[in-house]
Amino acid sequence: MKRREFITLLIGAAAWPVAARAQQPERMRRVGILMAYPESDAVYQGYVMAFREEFQKLGWQEGRNVRFDYRWATSDLELIKRSAKELVALQPDLILTSSTPSTASLLQQTQTIPIAMAGTAQGNCAAHEPHRHLVSPSNNGTVR
Repeated sequence: MKRREFITLLIGAAAWPVAARAQQPERMRRVGILMAYPESDAVYQGYVMAFREEFQKLGWQEGRNVRFDYRWATSDLELIKRSAKELVALQPDLILTSSTPSTASLLQQTQTIPIAMAGTAQGNCAAHEPHRHLVSPSNNGTVR
């Protein structure tokens, strides 16, 4: 083999993994949504729709680069706990929750997945009990 052919072959072999990685599809992100309300609740369906629309405005398209996993748990504490466990088992990149019981259940299940609590009645609930213990530098909970 001539030197020039060998160098061309070597460069091509070195560049092949880079080209292969460049053609791989974008990683699918998972977002878990745990609502402590019935799925038929029009108000909370609207909140979930608004959340998804905001994600889309930021470039996240369901089915292309993000997947939403929903759990509607009503106010049944056992159903909330079971739903929290199911969502954590899916290993989402983020979990959105809507109530103190659902947030507390999620914080018992994971210390690594970010949890965002939204739609609370008290506005800045980090300043009010019983929410203060859910949001601290020592855990993964966030209130919006």
